[in-house]
Amino acid sequence: MRKSREEAARTRERIVTAASGEFRKNGIVATGLADLMKAAGLTHGGFYKHFASKDQLVAEACAEAVETILAFLTNAEASGKSAAASYLSTGHRDDPAHGCPLSAIGSELGRGDETTRAAATDGFLKLVAIMARSFGDDPPEAARRKALAAVSTMIGALTMSRVVSDPDLSDEILREAKKSLAGD
Repeated sequence: MRKSREEAARTRERIVTAASGEFRKNGIVATGLADLMKAAGLTHGGFYKHFASKDQLVAEACAEAVETILAFLTNAEASGKSAAASYLSTGHRDDPAHGCPLSAIGSELGRGDETTRAAATDGFLKLVAIMARSFGDDPPEAARRKALAAVSTMIGALTMSRVVSDPDLSDEILREAKKSLAGD
């Protein structure tokens, strides 16, 4: 029996969502198609009914992951927390599968195809736009310049906090990056 278009769309979305988490948790290269489909609760054979290539899925999964982190930061701002402090939290550090793809798999995204790199660029610019709001008293171009530096600092600090083997150093990286961005 053939699936309806709605069922196919739901299945495709399930694959993208599963891939988004698996890529951020394990890396793009280390995550095979069989792993992705298993995480989505499907068999490997159905992948090519939904995607032309793994690269296509990577781009879509990156875009979905960016939307997740944007919603997280927007909700944090709405509750009175700064986007930078929320991004540089130990909770975000400790849960890459649900966090920012730019810090979790940025180096792999940089080696991706043009569509993947465009999705990563779009996500970066959306993060910059959120951060620029925190410099609201500045003229728009000055706010953008500060936001570019802030987002780059946030991504780098979160990445390094995951890389280092010393838990105290990891916490210190996050703490000092937050202080730096707060102007302390």
